[in-house]
Amino acid sequence: MSISSSGRTYRVALVAHDAQKQRMVEWVGENRDVFDDAKIFSTGTTGGLLLKSYPDLKVTPLKSGPLGGDQQIGALICEEKLDALIFFTDPLSPLPHDVDVKALTRLATVYDLPSACSPSTANLIVHGMRDTFL
Repeated sequence: MSISSSGRTYRVALVAHDAQKQRMVEWVGENRDVFDDAKIFSTGTTGGLLLKSYPDLKVTPLKSGPLGGDQQIGALICEEKLDALIFFTDPLSPLPHDVDVKALTRLATVYDLPSACSPSTANLIVHGMRDTFL
């Protein structure tokens, strides 16, 4: 069963730091029932990896995070064009664009957007999506 059976299409931003990109791809694969009909926005490299692994997903790749992709997702949050933000961060690596990351997570909080920074919290959001719309 897919989300579209409820008439609802989720709009989700998927972002992953370098050390977490493969985990993001695997996690999306584990949750295909949710993402098959979702509209996905993703920063450049992560979006490219998702499309390579799952060419049938509706992924809109934006710019790379440090080149403005984080800000593009921030704009989507401000315009209330997202239903969730999943951002797999790597807390053990230095972040050259740490300010952008903080701004993005701050916007998600300001706009009360469900957001997750790890697979376990992302699973809670996906569980809620299933319960609400499947």
